[in-house]
Amino acid sequence: MEKKTNKTVETKPIVEEVEFSIGDDPKVKGYEAKLFELRKDGVLKIAELVEEMSSIKHNKMLDAETKSSILAKDKELLHKAKEVKAQNKAETKAIVKEALDYVNSTSKVYEAKVAAVENEKKIAIIGAHKQNVAKLAEDHKAKLSDINSQYVGQLTKDQIDEKKTEIKNENFSYKSACYDETNRYNTGLQRVKDNKYNAYNDRYNEAKIIRNGTSSFLESQEYKFKNFGYKFIWKKFLLNNALYFVIIAFFIFCSIYAPFSGQGELFSLQNIFNILENSSTRMFYAMGVAGLILIAGTDLSVGRMVALGSVTTALILHDGPNVVTLFGGDKLNFTSMPMFSRVALALVLSIIFCTIFSFIAGFFTAKFKMHPFISTLSTQLVIYGLLYYATNGTPAGNIDSGIKDLIGGRWYIPGSSITFPKLIIPMILVIIVIWFIWNKTKFGKNMYAVGGNAEAASVSGINVFWVTLGIFILAGVCYGCGSFLEAFRANASAGTGQGYELDAIAACVVGGISFNGGIGKVKGAVIGVIIFTALTYALNFLGIDTNLQFVFKGIIILSAVALDCVKYIRRK
Repeated sequence: MEKKTNKTVETKPIVEEVEFSIGDDPKVKGYEAKLFELRKDGVLKIAELVEEMSSIKHNKMLDAETKSSILAKDKELLHKAKEVKAQNKAETKAIVKEALDYVNSTSKVYEAKVAAVENEKKIAIIGAHKQNVAKLAEDHKAKLSDINSQYVGQLTKDQIDEKKTEIKNENFSYKSACYDETNRYNTGLQRVKDNKYNAYNDRYNEAKIIRNGTSSFLESQEYKFKNFGYKFIWKKFLLNNALYFVIIAFFIFCSIYAPFSGQGELFSLQNIFNILENSSTRMFYAMGVAGLILIAGTDLSVGRMVALGSVTTALILHDGPNVVTLFGGDKLNFTSMPMFSRVALALVLSIIFCTIFSFIAGFFTAKFKMHPFISTLSTQLVIYGLLYYATNGTPAGNIDSGIKDLIGGRWYIPGSSITFPKLIIPMILVIIVIWFIWNKTKFGKNMYAVGGNAEAASVSGINVFWVTLGIFILAGVCYGCGSFLEAFRANASAGTGQGYELDAIAACVVGGISFNGGIGKVKGAVIGVIIFTALTYALNFLGIDTNLQFVFKGIIILSAVALDCVKYIRRK
């Protein structure tokens, strides 16, 4: 029996392409030539000399005398180039303005023409796609009918199998044809989008050439806006932010419901400050664990680190002799020390102790390729046992009220009853520091490389061992600082920080730091911490049972990881 296949209908071009490049315009070429002549012995010469002088200074092949001689000549040339630049400044500025006016006016006319043509083409593509889909469906229906008409009456087993095979092949052929048509349709729409964007991008790049590689503030903002619109895809946007939309909807519901339930305004300025204060120490833990998640790891010792640092801090800053006797020895009393020395000692020891245990976990992870789940679980148990053995589980007591108010107190906002928590300030500082490390240092770039593919990073010359160990050490410093501040919020004991590791990990995952490694941003972790803290605060504010709060958190974590897995599968 003859096998029939679906044939897709080709979408023919409806409108001719508009060919134009502002850089090929003779008048623009003339402007570029004039500007080059004005700049070659001035601005361009200065850039060339500065680069050359920097290269000479760092050249280890040259002796000091040769370097000095070359640099002296370059300085003379640099001085002359600056004089030329000053002489040509006014003329250069005038030509730049004239050239930009011409480029903008000419290009915008072209962009409008391209937009009109591409919009017409888009309508034609959509119309042709609808016709093709309808024709494919009609042909498919006719072919199925034809197959059924050929098998009538009492059929043998072989005929039944043959009929099923033909129907299966036809269905497969139809799906393939629909898939091909959808790809052609999407390709056509993307080409329309590309042509519109390229028409604008041509103008932007030419303006940068005229400005000698720079752009004005307005041009930069316009470029960002156009670039965002060009890359924006609704499906991807909804997939990346679906969880945030649900959480925002939940907060909106809570803020509306709160006044009706007699609880008052949920998101008042004071409540927002309270949420940020509750987020302050947790931000340190999230900043630490975020680095480990970035390399496809995790940290189960965060809660015990919090207890270790906060107990250390509380013992040193306690008002009077401590009730706790370490390892059965004498009671500690640090009140004879100056206040500044006590605070510095508490902070330094908290950082040192947390960093030591984090270093140990990092060493075993980096050296023996041990998963951080195991290495941090081990350190968690060690810290837990040592703390309980050393303190017998006794709370460390209250911190000296003067020190507590100095660091963990509040400022009254003049003319109102609203108070501003001081702990918000160190939270902002740690965000800035970690953002700088992740985005502006070589170590930060290496973190992403190791997280994305450790083997590839090693081949490219990155020392995976030291990068991994460095991430653990950075995490330990964050835990130490956070646990130091935690002592100002709670009565520290060996049980302080119970479950904090799960909150920190969950905040990072909700913030878009992928467990698959190599993907994530500091702002994501920040948003995650604030979301989780606000969620807990909102549920407490509305009087929701504590046990039910775990249900909400569990659903959010499960949803966040599920979305992350979906995005990972799509990327693959």
